Amino acid sequence: MANLDPQAEKYLLAFNQMPPIHKMEPRTVREVLSKAPRPAVKLELLSKVEDFKIPVSQDETIKCRVYIPQGQGPFPLFIYYHGGGWVLGDIESTDASCRMIANRTESIVVSVNYRLAPEYKFPTPVEDAYAALEWVYKKAASFNGDVSRLIVGGDSVGGNLATVVSMMSRDRKGPNISAQILIYPPTNLEFNTESHQIFAKGYGLDREQLVWFRDHYLRNEVDRHNEYASPLVAEDLGGLPTALVITAENDVLRDEGMAYAKRLRKFGVHVEYECEPGMVHGYFGHMAIFSKNIESSVSKIDKFLSFLKNKVEID
Repeated sequence: MANLDPQAEKYLLAFNQMPPIHKMEPRTVREVLSKAPRPAVKLELLSKVEDFKIPVSQDETIKCRVYIPQGQGPFPLFIYYHGGGWVLGDIESTDASCRMIANRTESIVVSVNYRLAPEYKFPTPVEDAYAALEWVYKKAASFNGDVSRLIVGGDSVGGNLATVVSMMSRDRKGPNISAQILIYPPTNLEFNTESHQIFAKGYGLDREQLVWFRDHYLRNEVDRHNEYASPLVAEDLGGLPTALVITAENDVLRDEGMAYAKRLRKFGVHVEYECEPGMVHGYFGHMAIFSKNIESSVSKIDKFLSFLKNKVEID
């Protein structure tokens, strides 16, 4: 039997009454979600929140939201990628969580509204994520940000994008990333771990939904084995930033997150691994339901990133 937190049980009771998204078209799902009422939550007070349009191609832009904490700075820069299976979600879905991260870690958080599949299949969301990294690196001074303390992170496929961006920056000799924060990330699009069997249905992210997301995201079977889609299969994970991997105990993605943490360690990357007890997939984007659990995860993120604060004090 699953070890479910009481709040997770309540969440799943409502979630499992929704029509299965894998039987709908992406546009229909987005319309349904856009009309769903968003529960009111208490938002953390910050110095400034501002939206920007950043170029990602010759004729297209994406939106980024910059959260600036109170204080003098210069602040670390935390680039955040939202979840949603590369098909759903936006920067609004993690607005409250990003505000908490900015406030509690005393970092400038830049939340990225990358383009979504199936209109923009792999590798477009990945390239958008990397373009945002480069943009933040160039614009850091205008936000009072410190590029020597550059962090990437995200939840679910946002965690996938964060670690892939870390790989791309290493491979392209791009901006130096200090740390990566991966919250229940998909790391192997084969979906063949034990947790995929145990939590295949009824725990906030069904296996059928995962396949639906993957099929909309990837162009073909070859993409499934591309290390920029499935980082766990990469031949070389050396030289990547120190990482914090957080999984949810009752989640199809739990085991591949754990496996990725172990494989990073094998290549000499400093990794800390945390599994949030009683939690289910998606908790980090639902502040109205899981505020205490999100606060617990953010506290772990803040503790993990304390070495960046110590670096400033030493310098």
